[in-house]
Amino acid sequence: MPGARDETTPARRPGRGRAWRVLPWAVSALCFAFLFSRVDAAARSQGVSALNFLASVFERVDWWRWLALMIPYSILYFLIESCVIWRVINWFHARVSFRDILPVRASTYILSILNEQMGKGAMALYLHRREGVPGWQVASSMLFLMVCEFYYLLAWACLGVLLRGETAPPAFRAVFVIAAVAFPLLVLFTRVAAQPSVRESRFGQNPLFHTFARARLSQYALVIALRAPAMAVAAFVYAAALSLFGISSSPVEMLGVLPLIFFGAATPGPLRAVAISMWVLLFPNHPAEMTAFGLVMHNFFIFFNASIGLLFLRRANRELFG
Repeated sequence: MPGARDETTPARRPGRGRAWRVLPWAVSALCFAFLFSRVDAAARSQGVSALNFLASVFERVDWWRWLALMIPYSILYFLIESCVIWRVINWFHARVSFRDILPVRASTYILSILNEQMGKGAMALYLHRREGVPGWQVASSMLFLMVCEFYYLLAWACLGVLLRGETAPPAFRAVFVIAAVAFPLLVLFTRVAAQPSVRESRFGQNPLFHTFARARLSQYALVIALRAPAMAVAAFVYAAALSLFGISSSPVEMLGVLPLIFFGAATPGPLRAVAISMWVLLFPNHPAEMTAFGLVMHNFFIFFNASIGLLFLRRANRELFG
């Protein structure tokens, strides 16, 4: 009967879905409670309130110099990320010009303020409407990009720890153990996925496996290489920006820190609370400065990229819904 549920299909549990929606907010609330406790403790030692102590940090920053760093960096990141997506789409789906990718990629930043997955969904809808690409195949490429980003951050984390040498915290050396397992697994996976028997199996025919069945190891490496300039520039930008908050750091030190911070920034939740908390954990002697720094760095990046999206929004809407 229409509307009847197939008895073989597991019933959905509303409580479980609600828990997954609430969890990012709960984690963010804990992060902000941790940040307030650190800032408040530092403020009490100076005999001022936490809010006044934090405000004094904002007052000391030369914001024009900070904007002169962040605006070019945000634009460069947008262009590099668009280039990576353009390359992957042309490999596995359809011939699309780089110029045609820019509007929809920029516009998805607006949706990503609330939910990163909504931005990926808009990309899938764009390719489906424009090129007739099945949405689940695009989802496969989005998963492929997420896997590449993991290896990209892991590779930079290893390089950063090597460059810092003895100054790197001992816990950071765990990245070498992770890399020793993760990279051989990637080589093995690409070889298994390329086997005709795997491609022709039921698993291989799943649309979510579409890109992984076709991706060569060299393509994983090229995606990582295409992203590399973004991390190299970020190391210099973040080190220079941190100096505006009164804290000295070098690009080499940033290379050892930023991959971990960016892992935290990828954690779902409002205002990138996990990433901000990690700055305070990594620079424990400057809780107010690092709270202010993390707050403005990560959230400016989100909202400025969304403003780029507004410039392209009319064209993107026309191509998606026109």
